[in-house]
Amino acid sequence: MDTPAPALVVAIDGPSGSGKSSVSRRTAQRLGLAYLDTGAMYRAATWWCLDQDVRLDDAEAVAAQVLRMPLVMGVDPAAPTVHVGTVDVGAPIRSPEISAQVSAVATNLAVRAELGRLQREAIAAQTRPGSFSDGRGVVAEGRDITTVIAPDADVRLLLTASEEARLARRALEVHGSDDAAAVAATRDAVVRRDADDSTVVEFRTAADGVVTIDSSDLDLEQTVEAVLEVVARVTGRRA
Repeated sequence: MDTPAPALVVAIDGPSGSGKSSVSRRTAQRLGLAYLDTGAMYRAATWWCLDQDVRLDDAEAVAAQVLRMPLVMGVDPAAPTVHVGTVDVGAPIRSPEISAQVSAVATNLAVRAELGRLQREAIAAQTRPGSFSDGRGVVAEGRDITTVIAPDADVRLLLTASEEARLARRALEVHGSDDAAAVAATRDAVVRRDADDSTVVEFRTAADGVVTIDSSDLDLEQTVEAVLEVVARVTGRRA
């Protein structure tokens, strides 16, 4: 009987609009791994606080509310889900309202500590039999994943792209167009949010041991292939 391959943890960081989520999901599918969107956890926390009428500028109240959040993350890369209790918040947390306010929660250090704990637990769970991946591992993506949350991941990647490319991608995603008006409407959610989040976490420059992939001139499939090439080079694991 063949010995199962050891669990594989791939951590992917990068700025807004760099393609982290799409690339991470596709990579997880190709490798047969689970997928964890840590950014969605901050969005869910923002939705939860607003739903509970907690002012986002009240840092202590936000942190206390997040400790009570009944968050359930679905880690199937083919159909990832986010529930708060029994409520499916997968669509609401992508709204412009949440995008405009999520940095207020994401820069709350007490919130980062709690969600960081949950993220580490979720990653560790996928290295054990009986989990969604049955111990094969996970692709986890989001701010500070390569440095704070999973610094010992088997593969650590910083996925980046030019500001122009990132704005165009997010405009297409949110508005269905990358014309000048759509890009302008998206600028705050991308550029301002990156500036806000960078006050508490570094995600623009690769730390030691983190491989940078610039996807400015790559489409989704080309970027996924570039990621898989790094995985194969570092671990010998091929999709």
